[in-house]
Amino acid sequence: MCSNDNTGTAQPTVFIENQRTRVTEWRFARRGDNTGWHRHDYDYVVVPLFDGHLEIDLGNGERVIAPVKNGVPYYRDLGVEHDVFNGNDFECAFIEVEFLK
Repeated sequence: MCSNDNTGTAQPTVFIENQRTRVTEWRFARRGDNTGWHRHDYDYVVVPLFDGHLEIDLGNGERVIAPVKNGVPYYRDLGVEHDVFNGNDFECAFIEVEFLK
């Protein structure tokens, strides 16, 4: 993730960072924790570590619910802008893999 406003309450832990790839775990301790508003400067894959859903603020007054399944990845192109929230009544996390080249 790049271009972050640093106002989120979710906790990032970078596991791998080299010239080609960055792998970050995003951990949300409770409902409402969020990443903070950000723009993705790279293509990326997210691997949820839970069954449930994320709430995504798209910045235009629209907030969508995104169901996710444990271990089932999804891909997004660079340029995505959003703030991601834990919409569950339990702690949750996902792994984000960014393709830097």
